[in-house]
Amino acid sequence: MMNHRAATFAAAYALLRAAADHADHWGQSDFDSQAKGATDAAPVTYKHEDGTVTTVGTDGGRRACLHHVLQYTATQGLVLVAGTRVLGIRLHPAALAAALAVSGATHFAADRRVPQGLLQRLAEATGKKNFFNLADFGMNGRYCLDQSWHHSWETLAALLATVKASHQ
Repeated sequence: MMNHRAATFAAAYALLRAAADHADHWGQSDFDSQAKGATDAAPVTYKHEDGTVTTVGTDGGRRACLHHVLQYTATQGLVLVAGTRVLGIRLHPAALAAALAVSGATHFAADRRVPQGLLQRLAEATGKKNFFNLADFGMNGRYCLDQSWHHSWETLAALLATVKASHQ
């Protein structure tokens, strides 16, 4: 028989990962995805579907990133709570909050991308600069490293979420 802790962790990770993938790709608005890295030194000009144009600087970039991360974290929370209920797993509220805080904070840190992106600095420090800059052969190194970053932190979040979990 499988260990309840291992099964609980696996369920929490699967739910967090599925929710994150949805929130990062389908749930994120086009505006947020384009503007979340904007700064006053590197503003983003966004053309809305109605033809209007908005130029976003540092404050707007922070707001876009925060909006995305709140939507992302809320999606993870809803899926994690609903999914574990269906599976008969009760998560401790403090553990759930800690898990979502880790996932949201680390997501913001990676997605804000300024002044020089956290992931870019990590890639350079670990000898992955060329991979980070790869955008050819159907491959995008920045995106792959971004997703790997999120997966890694979601693993920790799943571990945190399942501390003191109980089964019905």
